[in-house]
Amino acid sequence: MLFALALALASPADWVPVRWNWTDPVTLELLQGTPVNCLLLKWDPARAQAITDFAAQAAGRQVTTLAVIEPKGDTLEAARQAVRAKLTGIVLEGEFPDGTAARVRDATADSKPVIIEMTTRSRLKLDGAAPVLATNQGVWAGVQVMEDGHAKSGPSGTPWIDTNSGFIRAVRAWGETPLWLGNLPPPNTVVSGERYLQAIGDAAMVGARWVVALDADFAKRLREKDASALKQWRRMGQHLQFYESHKEWRTFKPGGKFALVQDVKDGALLSGGILDMIAVKHTPVRPVPRQRLSPAAFKDVTMAVNVDAESLTPEEKDVLRSFTRSGGTLLTGPPGWKAHTAPGADQITLEKQEMERLDSIWKEVNSMIGRRNLGARLFNVSTMLSDLLTSPDGKEALIQLVNFADYPVESVTVHVLGNYKRARLYSPEEGERTLEVYKNDEGTGVDIDKVSVCATLRLD
Repeated sequence: MLFALALALASPADWVPVRWNWTDPVTLELLQGTPVNCLLLKWDPARAQAITDFAAQAAGRQVTTLAVIEPKGDTLEAARQAVRAKLTGIVLEGEFPDGTAARVRDATADSKPVIIEMTTRSRLKLDGAAPVLATNQGVWAGVQVMEDGHAKSGPSGTPWIDTNSGFIRAVRAWGETPLWLGNLPPPNTVVSGERYLQAIGDAAMVGARWVVALDADFAKRLREKDASALKQWRRMGQHLQFYESHKEWRTFKPGGKFALVQDVKDGALLSGGILDMIAVKHTPVRPVPRQRLSPAAFKDVTMAVNVDAESLTPEEKDVLRSFTRSGGTLLTGPPGWKAHTAPGADQITLEKQEMERLDSIWKEVNSMIGRRNLGARLFNVSTMLSDLLTSPDGKEALIQLVNFADYPVESVTVHVLGNYKRARLYSPEEGERTLEVYKNDEGTGVDIDKVSVCATLRLD
């Protein structure tokens, strides 16, 4: 009965997940005032009764519980035990033999638990029918700092921001399946409160969810109800609620007039690649998987880059020819652009030689783009990332902003193509407020006085 109740609480698309360190029902009080409604519990058969009791208490609070099973021991038996413990579903975390999820599904067919595979990036089933796509591989979001304390610069010349946003954009270009990013905080590290908020925003700004995971020190202090830990936990809940209160934003599509055609085997799922380099320059970009090439993918696009022309089928080449015949500008990569080898199974960032290869690609792409406004241009945003989106009817534009500095950024200017009459700024800390809009040579201008961690500019 409790199992059926949990299944009815919310669909996987609406789950707001957190890795939960405890099975004491008292800790459920921490969820009050947050949108968190899905807890991932590491399955331990020695603690089956405690997990069962906790799952029952969670279901009574309309909170879903998922058993995290790792590739060790008897996976099918662990799945049956989790179902008997009345957990809503199962997360298979790690690299399991092919077909494991199907065998687990068959072994638990009577209860029909939700089964999520949280695997490596390279094994994501992008064109499958999973309730949730999930990976436990990700970079820890933030400005990369060198040993001397200075921010590292990338080929784009700006402070290099470690981000998962390019990877997330590439995955979401395949479809609408919810995406979870299950990477953990850096080991043996006390994570500052701002970095947690940045990790949330890094995923949420491009339509995914980070599976919130607490470092050991923070988890200990939170369990002991340390005042500073409780304060930071409330801020995290506030930021999660910010994005959950505007679920309609996930229906908005990538905006701008620039497209990047790149295949998975050429590094589309790696962080720090050409997609991230373009985004760091705040040029709106639409990732287009080679397998999704169609005239519709180039609607309103005026400029495109094709990383690997040799891999295209005749039909896919026809799409690009039609694009150029209609007046579009296409930069097609020479043979040297293509990666010499496909990314390794455990690889999530570029290796040194690939970074050097990418530097030449970036110079050509940057020369092509120049100072053109391909949807939006932003100023005074060197420690920020942005994402331009448009509503399904094309009447509204969103610019998602995340600041990766440990201090607020002030005096941000945004120039957007098109004539908009109203601008509203949303932020977790200050709610909604109206901003003045003004006309300029590029369309519409808006000035933002300050961005603490994240904000969303909405134009209509």
